[in-house]
Amino acid sequence: MKTTALIMRSAAIPRCPWAGSDPEYIAYHDREWGNPLHDETRLFEMLVLEGFQAGLSWITILRKRPAFAKAFVNWDAGRIARFNEKDVERLMSDASIVRNRLKIKAAITNAQKFLELSKLPGGFDRYIWSFTGGKPLLPDKPYKTLKQVPCFSPISDAMSKDLKKRGFSFVGTTICYSFMQAVGMVNDHIEGCFKYPRI
Repeated sequence: MKTTALIMRSAAIPRCPWAGSDPEYIAYHDREWGNPLHDETRLFEMLVLEGFQAGLSWITILRKRPAFAKAFVNWDAGRIARFNEKDVERLMSDASIVRNRLKIKAAITNAQKFLELSKLPGGFDRYIWSFTGGKPLLPDKPYKTLKQVPCFSPISDAMSKDLKKRGFSFVGTTICYSFMQAVGMVNDHIEGCFKYPRI
């Protein structure tokens, strides 16, 4: 009943079409996607989840998000960085998450590299936001349809290249751009969405 009521109340609110009618998608769109994020633990979480999403739908990741948080010790990068082969096998046997050995190992490696960047002045937050000059970017012209929203950009190309140079995995330009959208580095809410003028 609550789910149905949420959808009915939300139906009249203009939002990006990709949110559809799924309550989890609606909540993610309304409460998180595109909001400028500076919490380092959350930034790390989103970077890893975007990597796990490669080749899958985002709703799959959203539905498994609580299980991911449990499996990856609430995104404690310090603890994840110390995961060993036994932990990899434990995660590979966990049906509640995406069981992909390469992605799991990449998450561990990325935790190690994340910790290195966290030691820089301003930490990982300042590092990652430096690609957009420390502020959210708007398109030159508002996007009117989803087809106009890009999958990558020169900035995501540069981010991907630099992260790979620093030893990160599963950080291709498309993954980086999705990350940028998720954490509000770019505002890709389409014109007419109730969040577009608010961010």
